[in-house]
Amino acid sequence: MGDADEEFPKRWGEMVPWGDPAWYRGYNSPYYKKTHHDWRMKVRDFVEEHIVGNVREWDEAKEVPKELYKNLWKAGLLPSVVGAPWPEEFVGPGGPEDFDAFHSLIFVEELGRCASGGVLWAIMGGMGIGLPPVLHFGSDYLKQKVVRKCLTGDAFICLAITEPYAGSDVANIRTTAEKDPSGEFYVVNGEKKWITNGVFADFFTVAVRTGGPGIGGISMMLIEKTMPGVNCTQMNCMGVWPSGTTYITFENVKVPAANLIGEENAGFMYIMYNFNYERWGICVQATKFARVCLEEAFQYAMKRKTFGKRLIQHGMIKWKIAEMARQVEATHAMLESLTHQLNTIPREEHFTHLDLIMDISLLKVQATKTFEFCAREAAQIFGGNSYVRGGQGEKIERLYREVRAFAIPGGSEEIMLDLAVKMAVKSYKAVLQSKM
Repeated sequence: MGDADEEFPKRWGEMVPWGDPAWYRGYNSPYYKKTHHDWRMKVRDFVEEHIVGNVREWDEAKEVPKELYKNLWKAGLLPSVVGAPWPEEFVGPGGPEDFDAFHSLIFVEELGRCASGGVLWAIMGGMGIGLPPVLHFGSDYLKQKVVRKCLTGDAFICLAITEPYAGSDVANIRTTAEKDPSGEFYVVNGEKKWITNGVFADFFTVAVRTGGPGIGGISMMLIEKTMPGVNCTQMNCMGVWPSGTTYITFENVKVPAANLIGEENAGFMYIMYNFNYERWGICVQATKFARVCLEEAFQYAMKRKTFGKRLIQHGMIKWKIAEMARQVEATHAMLESLTHQLNTIPREEHFTHLDLIMDISLLKVQATKTFEFCAREAAQIFGGNSYVRGGQGEKIERLYREVRAFAIPGGSEEIMLDLAVKMAVKSYKAVLQSKM
């Protein structure tokens, strides 16, 4: 594994050029300590033992076995899906020392070695964004009802915001929740689409309209799959097959008033509070998958021969590898910088911090475009082997299908670029105003 310094090995991993982040390859970093190295070893051991050899089977089956979640819990990994701080109140101690955003980064990156967005989304895509609104804004009743069950793999939860007619345009969702005159329950009607983990979930954290038009009329509530009138259909999508992408309808679903998350008509704020972390998570995954494409292409080019020499000896292949490495390393440097901001800017400021919103938006575009570039170039290097499910090009074939699942959800590239500039204009206007 390499030389060791006082705290942890200086060089650790497979040592494929650019196949792991720079700190794995001996670079000095201000971000990582021994607790991060111990965590990456723990996650990698789990991925190698429980995930890597099963990915194609799970991908074709379009689901992962429920015992995977219990194994993640037993290994002390599953609670990390909801990010820092470690949810000790619900699961007790057991997380890494000083659990922070870099532990979360490592968790996602090491899971990403399996080269399946579908598997990552099956593990994280529901609970990672569906449980935090309950954790941060839900009543004690709701927390006791769902949090521990989800963190231990005994129950599953997902976030249901997107509708057939409202994706990034969250302010215009149409699903309604009308309060009964008794005040004891709401009646929910509407539909949600492209909901990750929906078909597997026991609970849905749902955005509904309880008031007038726009952002001021949106609430969040917990709906249970067992409630009459809830119907789920798994969708057939281009990629991320095991993630359980779902079309959900709510037909006169009676939801107890106690299932309201936070205050009525304050749901848009809770959604915005969640968005930075969802987008950051997509950035981590897309960057890792770009790196997987680079690593696989480099290794393949080292062994494949054409015209009497190895692919890596051809000038055009060198150019492709170098371009992939250039973009991956630059993107990862920006990712680490913004992860550090998540660590050091007080959490309650994250969803109103204009610079953070701006730069995470830009990073999402940078990461997904880098992923798309690397998937294409890796496919070109693999040639026909990247066009076949299974075999030497299995990872590249699968990841190439999954690119759009990262470029569109969580805010499409176009929406992210527009948002970044809007926030920049708003920020600079405040600067100009302060000088008047």
